[in-house]
Amino acid sequence: MLMDTVKEDIGGCYYNRNVQFFYEASGKNISNRWRQRDYVIVSLGMLVCFIVIFSNMLVMLAIFINRRFHFPIYYLLGNLAAADFFSGISYLHMMFHTGPWTIKLSKYQWFVRQGLIDTSLTASVVNLLAIAVERHQTIFTMQLHSKMTNRRVVMLIVGIWVVAIVMGLVPTMGWHCLCDLGNCSTMAPMYSRSYLVFWGVLNLLTFTIMMVVYTRIFIYVRHKSQRMSQHTDQVRHKETVVNLMKTVSMILGCFVICWTPGLVVLLLDGLNCDCEVLRYEKYCLVLAECNSFVNPIIYSFRDKDMCRTFRRILCCLCRRDKGRSGESVTHFTLEQEVLSQSNGDQHDGNNHSTSH
Repeated sequence: MLMDTVKEDIGGCYYNRNVQFFYEASGKNISNRWRQRDYVIVSLGMLVCFIVIFSNMLVMLAIFINRRFHFPIYYLLGNLAAADFFSGISYLHMMFHTGPWTIKLSKYQWFVRQGLIDTSLTASVVNLLAIAVERHQTIFTMQLHSKMTNRRVVMLIVGIWVVAIVMGLVPTMGWHCLCDLGNCSTMAPMYSRSYLVFWGVLNLLTFTIMMVVYTRIFIYVRHKSQRMSQHTDQVRHKETVVNLMKTVSMILGCFVICWTPGLVVLLLDGLNCDCEVLRYEKYCLVLAECNSFVNPIIYSFRDKDMCRTFRRILCCLCRRDKGRSGESVTHFTLEQEVLSQSNGDQHDGNNHSTSH
């Protein structure tokens, strides 16, 4: 690519300089040798990444095999898990390209490293926005599930990833500071400060919109619930809708809590604030990374069916391991176990229990 071609610097563009040059110019110094602190950060980071990858694979598998989750809201939650899974891979990639390894990267490799993180965040944000819209449409009719067709859900999911990929490629395609060294950010030394401002404001604005939507939904649900009759079926249906709403809101709340500090720090860096942004960078990064394994924990405590499906997946894996060791075990396929459990729960009617 143009940014990695070997040629003389022309017109104020520093195409022929390495990554270290931009780090030094922005005041973000990187060590060329491994320190104990670097080993600790990379080791803990890799551990968290493996937890993120495994836990979100568990969520996607649970939604895929359990037919009781084959509804638009769960497809979107599954796509959110896919975004978190991608986030785990992105951070794992970063762990192998951080610290002293950073100075060995080409400019293109550095942009790929940052672009993967940007893509995963955008996918999560846009997906949460789609979930907010879906909940708004269904809750205002006191329905549990949207009547959106599978084709529309697939198109929506594809659209989410197209937007995420484009946003991740924007800096690589030209919105960088290779030709404007004075506008380079401190936290991301080859990103333009103007891009960080755009990025931070856009995401914080999206967070605000989602919070407003969910506040409006909660006000409506509370008002509607007070007017509903005390008929058993209506009460159960209302509780199911509200509990699912609470689960989704917890997911959104954790996401905002985990990502807002990092976005604020990025925004301050973009505004060229005379703040020690590098001092808080690592903490914000760890907090953002932890969000990617929070959702499976929320599902485990809030959704009975999801929790049961998790247990059956794990039990099936354990049985397979024992079977390979030569132990005599009765084998069932994972899907048969889940479906048999689902059929056993038919006495609950068509209501889908979402919390304790």
